[in-house]
Formats: sequence, C-alpha cells, structure tokens
Amino acid sequence: MNFAPLPSVDVAAVPSDGFVLDVREDNEWAAGHVEGALHIPMSDFVARFGELTEAADDGRRVHVMCRVGGRSAQVTQYLVQRGVDAVNIDGGMLAWEGAGRPMVTDNGEPAFVL
Repeated sequence: MNFAPLPSVDVAAVPSDGFVLDVREDNEWAAGHVEGALHIPMSDFVARFGELTEAADDGRRVHVMCRVGGRSAQVTQYLVQRGVDAVNIDGGMLAWEGAGRPMVTDNGEPAFVL
C-alpha cells in the first residue's frame, strides 16, 4: 500500500493569524495555549467534529497542535481523509514554546507547556 506522507509544518511556518486547532486535554490547554486557537481535545474530537467544520468554514488551512505532535498527527490524518486542508505542527506546543511563539492562559497566569 502507498500512503501519502502526513502534511506537516514547522512552527515558524504557522502564520500569526493562522487557524490553530489544539487537541490537547483540558489541563494542558489551561496551562498555556495559542491565542485564538480552537480547543477540541482528541478524546472528544469525533463527537465534536462539527465545531471544527463550523469554525473552519472559511476554507483556511487547519494547523493541528498537541504537546509534541503524536495526537495531532492522528487528528490531521483524520481531517485529511475527510478532505480538510489540515497540517500537523511539527513538535507541537513544546516546539512552539521553544521558538518563543506567544502563548496565553484563560486566567492571565504565565503560560507554559504541561
């Protein structure tokens, strides 16, 4: 069988106004996340798929994020199979934080990757 390589991008290639889907769990999200990202934990993803299609109805590329890239790779594959323009963010939030990209919390505390 031939499988197409999973589309992925480096954190530096994610536009500052890019559409980010964060599939980490609630406690990881609470510690720190990309401002404006859509949060749908992987454990809820299939049931909440409609939320993504509503949010991404403008046709923008979906940049999928988790802690290091494993969960987001699975979600990216799911999305690509359904015809969504989606890419996995290489290295996830750890790479995002390491690159000095901005992160926020909902409570105003300093953001970090859990």
